[in-house]
Amino acid sequence: MRWKAGLGACLIVAGVVASGNGRRPAAVQVPTATAGTAVIEGRVAIPPRKRAPLPHYPNQPQQPGPPEPPKAAVYLEGTFPPGPTPRRVALGQRDLQFNPGLLIIQRGTPVDFPNQDDLYHNVFSYSKTKRFDLGRYRKDEKPPVITFDRVGIVRLACEIHEHMEGVILVVDTPYFQKTDADGAYRLEGLPAGRFVLKAWVSEKLVYERPVVLTPGATLRVDFPSS
Repeated sequence: MRWKAGLGACLIVAGVVASGNGRRPAAVQVPTATAGTAVIEGRVAIPPRKRAPLPHYPNQPQQPGPPEPPKAAVYLEGTFPPGPTPRRVALGQRDLQFNPGLLIIQRGTPVDFPNQDDLYHNVFSYSKTKRFDLGRYRKDEKPPVITFDRVGIVRLACEIHEHMEGVILVVDTPYFQKTDADGAYRLEGLPAGRFVLKAWVSEKLVYERPVVLTPGATLRVDFPSS
């Protein structure tokens, strides 16, 4: 087994406030332990992003595929009763891209980083939220599972393939979801009460809005407001 150290980086998130209306929602991600009957749905405006052309790696049989389209992460902040231990999830490396490119998880979630390509990869981050370096490893090798126990942004990179970029958003809530490519989302099974709904678009753009949820009611919130 070969292991080699890499380098890393991190960025901090900033926010603004907005609200509004919605459109067709995406799939939901909600645990059952503290589930209620309230619903929030809507759409997050995702600005177009300029991406550099994909590089060509000489003497390498596999070349990069397209990255995941830009998406946003929507989550509900507040005080919630203790729930189950977060389940283990995976963030792979496929077609020389992080898959998914954006992963939102609850604090305390363990994450696998499987190499799904037929060549060496590496995963590292020097983020203040979580600093680690898994070294170089092949498809048939299993690097250590990383548990993310602090809230914040973790930026990922591959020391071998400099174009690869990924983000893990660690939140302190069991109610969260990633939008679809059009920015649509739908959060179901939410408890009643007063909370703050946030939409993370990038390190420099986070929307938020206070919300009041009632049992069985659906609240429509778009970011930004129209």
